[in-house]
Amino acid sequence: MSANTALAISVGVLGAIATWLFLGPLDGALAIWAAFIAWGCFFHCGGSETGLQSAILGNIAGAIIAGITLWVATQTGVGDSLGLPVWAGICVGVGVAVMVLLANIPIFSAIPAQVYGFASVVALTLMGNGAGDLAAASMANPVVVIILSMVVGAIFGWVSEKVAGLLAGAGHGAHAKA
Repeated sequence: MSANTALAISVGVLGAIATWLFLGPLDGALAIWAAFIAWGCFFHCGGSETGLQSAILGNIAGAIIAGITLWVATQTGVGDSLGLPVWAGICVGVGVAVMVLLANIPIFSAIPAQVYGFASVVALTLMGNGAGDLAAASMANPVVVIILSMVVGAIFGWVSEKVAGLLAGAGHGAHAKA
């Protein structure tokens, strides 16, 4: 079986399982869409254990930076005097610059992985109006939800690569076309 066919079967079956898990037993507590972003990020980061590490660490760093950025933008009161769009723009500019600078540390060098984590926290916050929960150590905090969702998604990516490798047989790089 070709590596691409093996990967299609693996990702298809595991994608169905992940969706059932997130929407069924986990009852929507985690974001399946963020898990799929991290799953793709795993392959974008090159797959294997190195890609898993890069995806997870980058996603987490971006999520945390987004949480801090959103908290400063919405909870400090500066937006009241400057106007929220201006203040939020400044905060996002600083947050994005921090992500790029963080990439100088080798384990955080996957800038796109950080962007995926950052964007996912912003999306969940805006969709659920969760800016007031950004400091909560609970599942009400979009940063917590996104980090957990993305870690699970990256692990599903790693498992899908391993299963595809088994289906394709030894020597076929299962992530070659992912």
